Amino acid sequence: MDNQELLKIAVKAADDKRAEDILALNMKGISLIADYFIICHGNSDKQVQAIAREMKEKAQETGYDVKRIEGFDEARWVLIDLGDVVAHVFHRDERSYYNLERLWGDAPHVDILSELNS
Repeated sequence: MDNQELLKIAVKAADDKRAEDILALNMKGISLIADYFIICHGNSDKQVQAIAREMKEKAQETGYDVKRIEGFDEARWVLIDLGDVVAHVFHRDERSYYNLERLWGDAPHVDILSELNS
């Protein structure tokens, strides 16, 4: 399986838990950290944790290693490191404050959701 497949798995997991405003960014050539970033948010601590848990479980079910999860207990900004895909799951209140979309504004968007829903 490749990075694109892992990206689809993680985005679908977020979508399954009703994550809002899911955004996938192609970070190749922009960041050495990962090939793709996923940015999304939930409306409560419980939803943020459910999104993060679902991403972790779905990645593991398909044989991907979850390198690290940060911020799960606080549920304000959970970072899920899947290796070449890094997911940022925010609480609604925190997302606009950190505004990663603006920080990484030069990264091309990947239209995974429409592909999954077709």
